[in-house]
Amino acid sequence: MRKLLPLIGTTSGSHPGGRSALTCRYRCGDACFHEVPNTSDNEYVGDVIAGALSRRSALRAAAVVTVATATGAATAVTVPQAAAATAGRHGGAHTTAARGLRFAPVAPNTADAVTVPDGYRQNVVIRWGEPILRGAPAFDPENQTAAAQAGQFGYNNDFLALLPVPGERGRRLLVANHEYTDEVLMFRGYDPQNPTRRQVEVAWAAHGLSAVVVEEDSRSGRLTAVPRHPLNRRVTATGAFRLTGPAAGSDLLKTSADPSGRKVLGTLNNCSGGTTPWGTTLHGEENFNQYFANGSSATDLRYGIGTSATERKWERFDRRFDLAQEPNEVHRFGYVVEFDPYDPGSTPRKHTALGRFKHEAATVRLTDDGRPVVYSGDDERFDYFYKFVGSKRMRHGNSRSAREHNLSLLEEGTLYVAKLTGDSPATDIDGSGKLPGDGEFDGSGTWIPLATATAHGAVSHVEGMSADEVFVFTRLAGDKVGATKMDRPEDIQPSPHTGKVYVVLTNNTNRGKAGSPAADEANPRSGNKHGHILELTERHNRAESTSFAWSLFLVAGDPSDPSTYFAGFPKGRVSPISCPDNVAFDPHGNLWISTDGNQLGSHDGLFGVATRGERRGELKQFLTVPKGAETCGPVIEERRVLVAVQHPGELDGATVEKPASAWPDGPGRIVRPAVVAVWRADGCDIGV
Repeated sequence: MRKLLPLIGTTSGSHPGGRSALTCRYRCGDACFHEVPNTSDNEYVGDVIAGALSRRSALRAAAVVTVATATGAATAVTVPQAAAATAGRHGGAHTTAARGLRFAPVAPNTADAVTVPDGYRQNVVIRWGEPILRGAPAFDPENQTAAAQAGQFGYNNDFLALLPVPGERGRRLLVANHEYTDEVLMFRGYDPQNPTRRQVEVAWAAHGLSAVVVEEDSRSGRLTAVPRHPLNRRVTATGAFRLTGPAAGSDLLKTSADPSGRKVLGTLNNCSGGTTPWGTTLHGEENFNQYFANGSSATDLRYGIGTSATERKWERFDRRFDLAQEPNEVHRFGYVVEFDPYDPGSTPRKHTALGRFKHEAATVRLTDDGRPVVYSGDDERFDYFYKFVGSKRMRHGNSRSAREHNLSLLEEGTLYVAKLTGDSPATDIDGSGKLPGDGEFDGSGTWIPLATATAHGAVSHVEGMSADEVFVFTRLAGDKVGATKMDRPEDIQPSPHTGKVYVVLTNNTNRGKAGSPAADEANPRSGNKHGHILELTERHNRAESTSFAWSLFLVAGDPSDPSTYFAGFPKGRVSPISCPDNVAFDPHGNLWISTDGNQLGSHDGLFGVATRGERRGELKQFLTVPKGAETCGPVIEERRVLVAVQHPGELDGATVEKPASAWPDGPGRIVRPAVVAVWRADGCDIGV
């Protein structure tokens, strides 16, 4: 049974990942304070993580780093002087930096603002509550209604996609996830023990997705929302969804309201996502467990579902959130949602073939013969990461038949889970990050098949589990086949330039604690509070391969910490980074990293890092976000960077009456999550 933490009087330093108690309550339901759901004896990710840290690269890094004792003070975190000294003229660009990263890095800071490099400009594209549908009223924080919110931009924007609008030059279609709601920051006088029906219904409407057309300023990177456009759309926690694929119609998915097991109301806790080559967007349902009360089964416990009342108390207003009354309702959440942004009348789909777990993201790569491969992480301490290999080829073109075919691509194929193996003895790993005897952290891995779905049915590859059980209780299937326990696998991105796959592991402060797995080759640090990034290379660089090599690309933290690593790049010339989360690639092949829960005493931000060439591992901070906020999104284009500023002001003790931030509209105005665009003042490309 979980124990709720006091909202006021708790310091953020006591919370894993640098999060406030408020964030832990409303974003993930105190996930870090539950018992770890995975109690299997599977190998820990430390035995599985990647590393290209050779003796040569270690010596190269050591030659330029002064190893100092970390002070832990926020003021001690500064931009390395070597990096600052190389700033050039054009927009503060580094003329010697990797192409796409030629800007003066932003210094770590605690400003209540979005801070960008010298020579760059920004604007707020759209805020929570701004009307986007015809008939929606202007935002009024003192008189919120569900009907109004259902026509307005939702709360806590996370994943972003920026798509073309056919036939409308200078316009783009912005799609955003709305992960969760902070009721205490939304409603004046909110009583967490006694929410009202009006407040709950507004929160239902503030979840989900938004699609809104935006206008581009031809002279800059500024974007402005176009209200009442025909493509604008809101999807909420009460709208209609279709269950598709092998588990649709299963007895495990049937409820009293839906005896067919094929129709679901709403989507919850959509975190990161992805775009598809056929023009749709994918949205991962992540911490869905926190919305359901009175769990009792072993499968409920494996998914972190509480045995008592929920934080938001939604079960008081709709029986489907009470598992004592509707035990199967929770089985209808935890999937990848596919959304067609070009068809406002379409019904979004939940794809059971991609498995059910806390999907952080869903990113797509095509095989050489045109079949989709989808990568996704399960954002939980000691859980797994997966891929789905489709069996049907994508059809090109925009005909009705091609679109209908492509919308079925994620219904047939094989779901796999990753198992990693290191090549050094366990005795070489002491938890400090010290290199093992062979001088490198690396290894190999296999994709273990869990189940295959076809047009004629599905087959389980897991002994003792039916195909329906594999697709609905995917975590248990991973347990049975011995998948590798990871440190909170979040976003996973295949590079469009090299095909290498980058697996983001945000942190795991339980590493090495009594009763938890010890540090190992894949996770060489005990109490891993800063996280790391794994670089995975599929065999023969083929997306459908069932084996891969892995290496450690980045070990986050203060560069002066000897346990950190930046792909061998000199550590005196990189920005400090902590808790990597969402990632995206720019047109030059650089990986851009947004952070969540910075443990270095400064605010979260957005960073770019070179993944190839002589400057591989060069990492620079591009922006920071306001007090209490997390950096989400991001979208990186030639002349524009787009980020979602999520949960600004989400700090302990904060309320509408006592805000912890004044962003984005200044003192005296309610704090609002929003999307921000950044561009170069001279109109040139980002970072060149």
